Amino acid sequence: MPPRHWANRASASALAIMLGCLPLSAETRTAFDPVLAIPLPEEPPLDLSEAHEPEIVTGTVTPASRPQDPAKQDAAAPLDEAAETITLDIPAVEMPAADPALAPATGPLRAVEPLVPLPEVPKVVITLPPGSEFAAAVVAALPEALTLHRLGERERAAIAAAYQANENRPFWVGAKGWNEAGKRIAAQLGRAAEDALRPNDYPLPVFEASDRDKLASADIRLSALAVLYARDARGGRLDPRRLSKLITPTLHLPSAEEVLSTLTGASDAGAALSAYNPPHEGYRRLKAKLAEMREHLDDTPLVRIPAGPPLKLGMRDARVPLVRARLGLGPSEEPVFDRSTALALADFQKKAGLPANGILSGPTLAALGRPASARGEEDLVAQMERWRWLPPDLGADRIMVNVPEMRVRVLRAGKVVHEARAIIGKPESATPIFSHRMDHVIVNPSWYVPPSILRKEFLPGLAADPDYAAKRGYVVTRTKGGGISVRQPPGERNALGWIKFMFPNEHAVYLHDTPNRRLFSAEKRAFSHGCVRVENPFALADQVLGPEWTHERLKRLIGSGERRINLPQPLAIHLVYNTIVVGEDGQITRFDDVYGFHRLVRQALEQQG
Repeated sequence: MPPRHWANRASASALAIMLGCLPLSAETRTAFDPVLAIPLPEEPPLDLSEAHEPEIVTGTVTPASRPQDPAKQDAAAPLDEAAETITLDIPAVEMPAADPALAPATGPLRAVEPLVPLPEVPKVVITLPPGSEFAAAVVAALPEALTLHRLGERERAAIAAAYQANENRPFWVGAKGWNEAGKRIAAQLGRAAEDALRPNDYPLPVFEASDRDKLASADIRLSALAVLYARDARGGRLDPRRLSKLITPTLHLPSAEEVLSTLTGASDAGAALSAYNPPHEGYRRLKAKLAEMREHLDDTPLVRIPAGPPLKLGMRDARVPLVRARLGLGPSEEPVFDRSTALALADFQKKAGLPANGILSGPTLAALGRPASARGEEDLVAQMERWRWLPPDLGADRIMVNVPEMRVRVLRAGKVVHEARAIIGKPESATPIFSHRMDHVIVNPSWYVPPSILRKEFLPGLAADPDYAAKRGYVVTRTKGGGISVRQPPGERNALGWIKFMFPNEHAVYLHDTPNRRLFSAEKRAFSHGCVRVENPFALADQVLGPEWTHERLKRLIGSGERRINLPQPLAIHLVYNTIVVGEDGQITRFDDVYGFHRLVRQALEQQG
């Protein structure tokens, strides 16, 4: 038999054997989990003898002859395909009927309408914070809107940070312009002149309500102007220390954060802004007097005096008749700058805050060209400016030393309970202007000669006479640095007298007694080296030390050695420079500008304007 026929027979036989063995159940060995090493559950035997046995495909093999041994077959003999036929009886497979709904569409696809209508989706409403629509415009306008004269970089950065913290929403505008707070701030800025400030320093921005970019810029500019106004109201227009090293008040300038926080949280933003001006009674009286002065026009006829060289006593000049007419003097026979002209001019200079030397200089000529009311306004404005240098809270209990008035006052609960004459520093050793706190008193004090006096007086004297200090009752001590210290021991001749009132400060000045009490009878009392000498110092001690230390008890300590006594409570002390004071009756009292500080302030304000 050919090999191929033999292979076909073998395959059919193998298939029959395999199909016959299927009903048999094979034994299985117990299986174990390879990780846990525990027997797995036994699987049920596979039984194919049920009635649900699947139908087996059968066939009929019809050989032409019996198969021969393959070894006896001739491999080279041709294959007789007709010799054998294998017929397989494979039943037809019945397929379910096709679903008409799944038949492919013959036309274009159409949207299938849902059998159940979808529910309506509710509308989502998102409410944005008021002013959010300005955010982009605010960010864009910040750099330019904050460019304001005299507004420092620190304040500009703080204002920008305030807007960022507010999500770049405006503070003072809405869709139609200024909101209520913005209107009140703008109105207060417009009234800046009432508080002796310059309205031109706070120009209100102009905008169209329909222009969102302009609205955003206006809001930022109003914030910047409000910050500038608040700082000016607290004394930020001038730096007192640049005017003189002896004017050293501690300014209480508000930060931009404080101003904006205060104004945005106030029920009346305009009133909150106005409150940055000094709250003191002396300032309020000056403000009222300024308003009164502006209501009355000066009817003094102005005489225009041509410029020229300075005029002094005895000089002849064609301008002399004009000067006399301006000063209210009668005509003179000769155009000579005589004594009456010089005296009248010196009086004018004194009232104008100029050096009263009786010389027609350039500044004096300029002052003569302004009406008297203008000069009066400038004086009040300069005095009001110095009130801004004081702390907002002076203290209900305090000591006030008005240097130009040469007077000391003690106030309790805001009322004067003691006042006395004072001796102030000479013009070349002026008493400094500042605020501090008095905390102790020394009875029987020693006086250590200040470096300035040591350098000017004692060193030249010691160079000429080694006993110069000893002859005057002073003790000279060598210091570690190789210098000397000169001390005057306690006693009747001590320059500080029997008691001194201490408030340690950078100028090393204080209030004290003096052995030269006769000097208090003088009208002009600028005699000291800078400290303030007080008349009847033990009466002052009664006021500051309290009832425990009576006048008699203190005097019993005299001559018994240096003794320090602490005040029951530190007491605020203010050394001020008030050359113009308005009384309760509205009358103005003027004091000499003994150190020229008033003139410095007025000139600085004029130059700034």
